[in-house]
Amino acid sequence: MGDKQSEVVLFGTWASSYCKRVELALKLKGIPYEYVEENLSNKSELLLLHNPVYKKVPVLVHKGKAIAESLVILEYIDEQWNNAPKLLPDDPYQKAKLRFWVDFYDKKIVLATLPIITSKGKEQEKAIDDMNELIRVLEDGIKKDFPGKFPFSNGQPLGLLDIIVAVNSCNYEAFHEAVAVVMSPEKTPPHFLAWANALKQHPLMKESLTPHDKLVAKMREIYFQSPQVRPSQNNI
Repeated sequence: MGDKQSEVVLFGTWASSYCKRVELALKLKGIPYEYVEENLSNKSELLLLHNPVYKKVPVLVHKGKAIAESLVILEYIDEQWNNAPKLLPDDPYQKAKLRFWVDFYDKKIVLATLPIITSKGKEQEKAIDDMNELIRVLEDGIKKDFPGKFPFSNGQPLGLLDIIVAVNSCNYEAFHEAVAVVMSPEKTPPHFLAWANALKQHPLMKESLTPHDKLVAKMREIYFQSPQVRPSQNNI
């Protein structure tokens, strides 16, 4: 960090969608911050000091106080800087419903990418179908719980669920090039695909997304490190 300590400091790494969430929220709220890029193979003493439990990014430090875990950080940001745009609705019931679908996306859809990365052939095709079925559940649930408001990004400021979805779904073309075609007009629920494409065109997303080629290279590195999909020497 610089000579003069910043009031808000984000410890992150460029390839992490969880860190991108926090960056997006800070930019959306207009909060000045200092960014510290971490090398996760050689974690800094400051990171270990601020997050001694999980020892990972993102970590937000506000006036010397550390907050860890991306969803916890996002809610902290929304409560600490309660200016518009709000990330969560004020109504307690609507807020609870939104939290439910954020949790579903995190625990079901984001984790559903792992079997896709660690498989090939028929197993990978089934993993992709399973993921699209989870997306269908999300789409139907949002339509039911937020009638007339889906997709949220349609002329409205980005909210919590937009941010959570955007940092993953807006990179689907890089995932296609590096690993496999996951989201497509033939298989992906159409409203979700339209939502992802609308989020990708948002000025804040254009500013914040990792460059396509850089992300493809990182995804390929992760993909071929998996024992299940690592090519044999005969195929190199």
